[in-house]
Amino acid sequence: MHRRTLLAAALAGAVVTPALASGTARAADPGPSVTRTGTTTLDGQALFFVSYDGLVNNNAFQKNGLLTYKGYQYAVWYTADRGAVVGRRALGASTWATVKVGHTLRYNDSHNVISMGVSKADGRLHLNMDSHSDGFTYVKSVAGLMDNPAGLSWTASRFGAPQPTLDGLALTSQFTYPQFVSTPDGKLQLSYRVAVSGNGRNALAEYDGTKWTDLGEWSSSTGTYTSEHGSSTARNMYLHGIDYDRNGRLHSFFTWREQNAAVMCNSGGITNHDTGYVYSDDRGRTWHNNAGTVVGVTGGSDKVSVTDAGLVVDPLNPDHSLMNQESQFTDSAGRPHAIISYVPGRFGQCTTNYVANRTANGRAFHVRRNASGTWQKTEIPVPLNSSQRTKLILDKYDNAYAVFPFGRIAGASAASGYTDWRILFDGSGLNAFGEVVIDETRVAQDGVLSFMYQEKSSGTTPSALHVIDFRLPA
Repeated sequence: MHRRTLLAAALAGAVVTPALASGTARAADPGPSVTRTGTTTLDGQALFFVSYDGLVNNNAFQKNGLLTYKGYQYAVWYTADRGAVVGRRALGASTWATVKVGHTLRYNDSHNVISMGVSKADGRLHLNMDSHSDGFTYVKSVAGLMDNPAGLSWTASRFGAPQPTLDGLALTSQFTYPQFVSTPDGKLQLSYRVAVSGNGRNALAEYDGTKWTDLGEWSSSTGTYTSEHGSSTARNMYLHGIDYDRNGRLHSFFTWREQNAAVMCNSGGITNHDTGYVYSDDRGRTWHNNAGTVVGVTGGSDKVSVTDAGLVVDPLNPDHSLMNQESQFTDSAGRPHAIISYVPGRFGQCTTNYVANRTANGRAFHVRRNASGTWQKTEIPVPLNSSQRTKLILDKYDNAYAVFPFGRIAGASAASGYTDWRILFDGSGLNAFGEVVIDETRVAQDGVLSFMYQEKSSGTTPSALHVIDFRLPA
């Protein structure tokens, strides 16, 4: 099965040596550390309900639920009365100014998150929200709001009316997982899934400062996947993220989810399998596998497919409750890193209860491409104690930080080849529900790890929503 053969030998060892490190660390570089500098409260009574084991205000796949731009930090959430809110503060400030943007959450579905993006071409803030395999709601600010935050008041009049389209561009009636990404040339792209789980495709739209354009779909749901248990002819590609590095390359790790449960050893598991990787050097128009071979064209007839060679960088069958939509980041040299998690084989070769097995025996792994171009994988020696996702960032020295459910932080140094993972903050006192939302944009701007978390509650009783900040090595 050619899709599984790529780099299998390179991944044979789970532990790496310093000689196989990122290649950028020097002996004088500091290792990973976090110093807690403060916690602010966004909402003392934010909307709380649990669905799909998660919260609508704190789903880790919620790209840019928290972001930083030109000295200000922005956050989005739903209030206890289901209203969509966007807040901002000057970096370091203890209070947030908030604006309701005129939309009310329709359903108790934790996938209906709010995501933000900034179009640098015209200085607008964009919001996409309340979408899970149906329509979406879109709101954008006036031009220039993000470029002059100190000079422009933070009021509802700075935002346009909620829309069911992107300024008239409808996209699809089955829309999920909005992820905004700013391009190196100042445009804004929106990544999303067309159709439904187990039978969907990834697509892109692009805003140039004047109008939105539908670039089209780039992944395929068709083709036959066969495991040792059975076959499936439909699936969707779940992205761990979609991010530009400092050189302008667009990276995306992913997992496949099959529609047919026959590919699993037990119906209590999940059909996710394999960790794959693709990249684009032309702003998401053409997609390459790790070897540089073109494997798909956005909007074209040739899309990235489960049958394409060279996609898989870490093979795994559907019997280990592999998580989808986990996390990715790029280092100072533009090399891709990811966090993946599943139940390792030493705990058995067949998970029978996705949530229970991951909570009892799930582990996270750090996967990255090193300076020689080969892939390395290291188990992070921290039990998940949760079915949920872990987030990844890298600091200016390329040290890696994994933010686990409940706000626990582990770190590993680039100098060690990422072999010295240890707990840096155990989450004590946070009372966090589970997954957290990372400010992926802030780390490079002021060396602060900032994440949003919501306190545990029960039923639908509202609870406090916070942002906590940690200073990283200077």
